[in-house]
Amino acid sequence: MTDGPRSGRQRRRLTATVTDIEVVRQKAFLIGLARHSTDVPEAEVSLHELAMLTDTAGSDPVGAELVRRGRPDPATFIGSGKAAELAAETESLDVDVVVFDNDLSPAQQRNLQRIFECDVVDRVALILDIFAQHATSREGMLQVELAQHRYRLPRLRGRGVELSRLGGGIGTRGPGETQLETDRRRILGRISKLEGQLKDLSRSRDTKSKARRRARIPLVSLVGYANAGKSTLFNALTNANALVEDQLFATVDSTVRRLELTGGREVLASDTVGFVRRLPHQLVEAFRSTLEEVGEADLLIHVVDAADEDPDRQIAAVREVLNDIGAGSIPELLVINKCDIADEPAIRRLTRLQGRTVAVSALTGAGLDDLQEAIVDALAQQTVEVELVVPLARGDVLAAVHRAGEVIDEDHAEDGTRVKVRLQEEDLQRFDDWTQA
Repeated sequence: MTDGPRSGRQRRRLTATVTDIEVVRQKAFLIGLARHSTDVPEAEVSLHELAMLTDTAGSDPVGAELVRRGRPDPATFIGSGKAAELAAETESLDVDVVVFDNDLSPAQQRNLQRIFECDVVDRVALILDIFAQHATSREGMLQVELAQHRYRLPRLRGRGVELSRLGGGIGTRGPGETQLETDRRRILGRISKLEGQLKDLSRSRDTKSKARRRARIPLVSLVGYANAGKSTLFNALTNANALVEDQLFATVDSTVRRLELTGGREVLASDTVGFVRRLPHQLVEAFRSTLEEVGEADLLIHVVDAADEDPDRQIAAVREVLNDIGAGSIPELLVINKCDIADEPAIRRLTRLQGRTVAVSALTGAGLDDLQEAIVDALAQQTVEVELVVPLARGDVLAAVHRAGEVIDEDHAEDGTRVKVRLQEEDLQRFDDWTQA
């Protein structure tokens, strides 16, 4: 999970036998910080989530500490005394890695690694590691690598390379240049190359998006908190085979499938990466091109885990990320998932407090028919139903009507072709000349 300094405690390796390979997981100690007494409940929830993230990354949390401190210490974040106290505790637990539930500056991370004498990572590095493990598409892997390089760039100093020198001459970077400067130059070059490759992939996605818009096929995007059940619901709706695991961030790569709704209406459905509180800025930036797909959706299917202890916080965290990527104004249908195991009062409360909602169980299939009808209704509310009379000689207009909207009924008469169609409001003016009063 980490690439920092190793201590004598970090002896765990892959143990191989003739018949199998056993992976021995790291032991992790978790540390959070609460600045005020009012912050303690939120910090405890976040620390619990950090334990789930750590487990997903492949390490076992063996201890945790919530530090109460008015302001972070510039040098060690939690103060040198507290750091030394916790270092003694991690020593007794034979801990391999200390995970902070906060962002650490490069200097803080270096100082803490000296005190704990083992790897020290922050929440950003942990989530980046999980994404690196779960990305499978070319674009996903490029995005994760880009985020990792942007994270590591300011952390080059202090990793045992800043004092080494390179000789001058042909093939070198110049006389007297430090290894640190060489590493920085190499990483900056790799970042530039990754950005170029991702731009090429983004242009390809834009081409497909324009083709979809021309075909007037609506796009619905499944969004939600990590582990809310998006992929299970996506598979149930589309008969896809998206990865489903009881882990945070099981889905990193975006998947798009056709979905035929009740009444024969066809849409495209996309499964997207799950969100968490304080999703790292580096990831949002690196995945922005993928997340732009969410911003182009006609409808967001916001999946929430009704069995979670605090679904309202999850809903708020998802909407915060949606606002950050410019998708906050897209119509939303809240899907209250896991109704087979959630408490009835919790489901009723969410239904009452939120706007348009549907309760389902993606696992058992309960409520999926209601969900399909709700999607059809939500998309229909974004269109206007009109009746047109197109002269028989204007086949070009009739073809344009079919391209622009959803034709409900069509009848050929002497005065022309009567067409009942659902159109987006921005398309109404194009067919004013043939609209029936």
